[in-house]
Amino acid sequence: MVLRDILYRTSIEAVKGSTDINIAKIEFDSRLVGKGDAFVAIRGTQSDGHDFIEKAISLGAVAVVCETLPELLIDGVTYVEAKSASAALAHMAANYYGNPSHNIKLVGITGTNGKTTIASLLYQMFKNAGYKTGLLSTVKIMVDDTEYKATHTTPDSLTINKYLKEMEEIGCEYCFMEVSSHGIHQNRTAGLEFAGGVFTNLSHDHLDYHSNFAEYRDVKKRFFDELPKTAFGIVNVDDKNGLIMLQNTMAKKLTYALKTYADYKAQILENQLSGLLLKINEQEVWVKLIGTFNAYNLLAIYATAVNLGLESQEVLRLMSELESVSGRFQFIVSETKVTAIVDYAHTPDALENVLSTIESIRTRNEQLITVVGCGGDRDRTKRPVMAHIASSMSTMAIFTSDNPRTEIPEDIIEDMEKGVEPQNYKKTLAVVDRRQAIKIACQLARPNDIILIAGKGHETYQEIKGVRYDFDDMETVKEILAQLNK
Repeated sequence: MVLRDILYRTSIEAVKGSTDINIAKIEFDSRLVGKGDAFVAIRGTQSDGHDFIEKAISLGAVAVVCETLPELLIDGVTYVEAKSASAALAHMAANYYGNPSHNIKLVGITGTNGKTTIASLLYQMFKNAGYKTGLLSTVKIMVDDTEYKATHTTPDSLTINKYLKEMEEIGCEYCFMEVSSHGIHQNRTAGLEFAGGVFTNLSHDHLDYHSNFAEYRDVKKRFFDELPKTAFGIVNVDDKNGLIMLQNTMAKKLTYALKTYADYKAQILENQLSGLLLKINEQEVWVKLIGTFNAYNLLAIYATAVNLGLESQEVLRLMSELESVSGRFQFIVSETKVTAIVDYAHTPDALENVLSTIESIRTRNEQLITVVGCGGDRDRTKRPVMAHIASSMSTMAIFTSDNPRTEIPEDIIEDMEKGVEPQNYKKTLAVVDRRQAIKIACQLARPNDIILIAGKGHETYQEIKGVRYDFDDMETVKEILAQLNK
């Protein structure tokens, strides 16, 4: 493809050389550059692509897109100075793959909690309705029936467009995509045409990356600011940030809520371990998911599906068939009547939501034992808050390792313990090894007790000192409960 065409809609400051040259492919990792490629020098949090321009050229790059031109320009190489290399990469990727998002109804879901559940269940719903559908999520990437492994909540621009192109080629009509604050801030979603956007909620998370909560909120808002007037923006107005998201958008403005007036309103009529009975816009539906947080998720799903053209009664029928997402309030009941719940809750708000849901369905004659940790190399300020919530809302809280990454697990647990109030000290244990922590929870549990294992959900690994080890919370608790039942 000709470089000039690939650069369409990018914000260019200067060009040195000809743009009338053929490009084999685009790369932003210098190690992957080959003959005839264009190399985009991205300034990241860990490294600066500008430091690898020379290496990329030595490997065969014929074009370099960067924010600062090198002092030494090599003959035969075209240099493009862009206002933002990450935004340029996004537009270049879309152009290179033929702008596939223009031919698919792409819906982005953003917010602190609920993104994976909403995206995954919308994918499930539209598949069940008979449509070829795509999914870009934390858990996995789906090109209709073909599954690919996901590495980021929001993949890089090249990966997004590559999979959207595959979806387009096989006739996918819809794609549902998680949109993270990192993805928005790093321009990974620039150049995409969205048919709609959904805002779930905003709570304490990613403050290791964003300088403060206001910046975190405003990055999310930017996604709605950039929606076209042909799109819809659906926001949760029970969250005080919901209407902020819609302030400057050109998209059709729509709201959903459980507590306040909204375009899409729901009421919880029954909340049991077997499911929820909801009234949505005066129509009742029984669903297999549980908890107030899932009532919000389902309401967002209903609003999105209706605005994508499905008939409301058909949406309710399809909702009643939905199955819970991997690692999102997944539960098993052992032979000894111990209920073990695995949930991805890794923020204070999500943990409190899950514990509140359990509280709403338990009889209070049983113990609630919570196993929870916090990730290493991430926002440290949420650690004591998580521990405070777990210790105050559980009969017993066991603090353990999540993904310690490069941090010392004992240090993470020490940070958590600072949030435990004196009256709750005796209700807590610190067990560094996650498997051992789950085993102790199972050993402490009596018939009818509930164990919550929070923080990792769908993840099938534990990252320690840069190495990923196989570890699955659900498989681990199943195995331990089965052994104890013998």
